[in-house]
Amino acid sequence: MNGLIVEAVAHGSIGEEMGVEPGDRLLAVNHHPLRDIIDYSYHTAADDELLLEVAKPDGEFWDLEIEREPGEPLGLTFPAPEPARCRNNCIFCFVHQLPTGLRKPLYVKDEDYRLSFLNGNYVTLANLKAAELARIIDQRLSPLYISVHATNPALREQLLGRQGIPPILGQLRDLAAGRIGMHTQVVLCPGLNDGPELERTVNDLAGLYPAVRSLAVVPLGLTRHRGRLPQLKPVDAGYARAFVATWGPRAKALKKRLVEPFLFLADEFYLKADLPFPPLREYGDLPQIENGVGMVPLFLRDAAQVLRTARPVGGVRVTVVTGASAVGFVGAFLAQLGERTGAEIVPVAVENRLFGESVTVSGLLSGNDIMAALEGKELGAGLLVPDVMLKEGEGLFLDGVSLEELQRRLGRPVLTFDCTPRGCYRALRQMARLSAGRSLSASP
Repeated sequence: MNGLIVEAVAHGSIGEEMGVEPGDRLLAVNHHPLRDIIDYSYHTAADDELLLEVAKPDGEFWDLEIEREPGEPLGLTFPAPEPARCRNNCIFCFVHQLPTGLRKPLYVKDEDYRLSFLNGNYVTLANLKAAELARIIDQRLSPLYISVHATNPALREQLLGRQGIPPILGQLRDLAAGRIGMHTQVVLCPGLNDGPELERTVNDLAGLYPAVRSLAVVPLGLTRHRGRLPQLKPVDAGYARAFVATWGPRAKALKKRLVEPFLFLADEFYLKADLPFPPLREYGDLPQIENGVGMVPLFLRDAAQVLRTARPVGGVRVTVVTGASAVGFVGAFLAQLGERTGAEIVPVAVENRLFGESVTVSGLLSGNDIMAALEGKELGAGLLVPDVMLKEGEGLFLDGVSLEELQRRLGRPVLTFDCTPRGCYRALRQMARLSAGRSLSASP
């Protein structure tokens, strides 16, 4: 007996009215057995007259006939699917470079087309079965997010550390014929899939536009925990400058040919090269922003908007932690925000001791590294931490340090904020109110 375990039932929903409860197992919709929440969404969207087959924990089986208004939700939620495990052995895999002692889920490598559709996770399709490809097309699981890395089959096998995998171009053509939209990426490994190989990959993918809607090129990430892993060249400042000089104009030429932006260079290239970013309009509707493409230009635009409306908060002093790659543009914004608000805002670039100094993004900083960076520093009224450093909903850093522990060890209030200029401004105002409250309570 498969089906889906009901996790929650919304109050006042159709599901509640029909007697569905958490712990029930939904077996089928209109006689279609359910494998996962994609099946549930697909079959409940197909009709407004539904027959639900439900198994109760006590062994009873219910058939529930439902008539609803068009599109009215049933109010049922289910756990996320257990991800299929990745069987690749990518030479640049970040998971293989993790130190011991981190949160256990960080060591799980997923390769699941369902999570690509549901959450935007990148998949290689190297493990995709024919029946799964047919399901993607049949149920229109679009768009998908696909790690291509190279369209040269032999080079792709080298990069993925596996032989005998399906040629990616054939899979992409099948998906394109099935009207599945695709966002793609290349993790760039200097000396391997750059140069002529990257030209081949870009041309092949652009040839599948508009089914392939975008292509992001992102630099590989190398930590100091590579051990016996293959030796790879990093993307340093000189390489990044040359890469942007070559591929920035080609991205513009592709946009002119295809009418819409297609090829995107990750923000990290511009940060490493210390070069100005393209205008935000060059990023289209930001299809690759979760992949680190266009985040900084969007931040700069939003920062300008916040600075136009920011109001004084008083002479409070606060500290803000950030990654080394972001301290330049974040620090400039904080300096201007301080002028507008009358606050003293001190940015601290945290060195990544956990992964190594070559890892400079804010989202990969640990709680212990933050505490080491702040040791002996005057924090003022408290510390502001961007939420990108924490596991969503749990308040834990990569190394398992909690916000409560960080606050206790620092002896100062710690506030998290949405990692945007407006989120930072709101947290500043909140910290100013907290500081004023403490001052008033301490006064006679």
